[in-house]
Amino acid sequence: MSCNCSASHSPNQPPQPLFRLGQIVATRGVLAHLEHHGIAADPFLRRHVTGDWGDVPPEDAKSNWLAVRYGSRILSSFEVGGQRIWVITEADRSVTTLLFPSEY
Repeated sequence: MSCNCSASHSPNQPPQPLFRLGQIVATRGVLAHLEHHGIAADPFLRRHVTGDWGDVPPEDAKSNWLAVRYGSRILSSFEVGGQRIWVITEADRSVTTLLFPSEY
């Protein structure tokens, strides 16, 4: 089975969303962390929904591409303000959650 395991974007056109995020939620810890550092979640959500999974191993990136195609959970991992934050979109695309790995 093959997958398109890289996002291709035209330099003149912003990348298009690959899937629905559903309701966007975050844990209290992540909200406090973002607020403390004056960081918006939007850039990380945009990266997640356009196929930039952040710092995930190649096998997780491949799983994400397959999840986009076949409809399972999608996980991105970003370093934000000195801490790792996960962005997880559920398989049914009803909700996307920002959380610390310790909160999973």
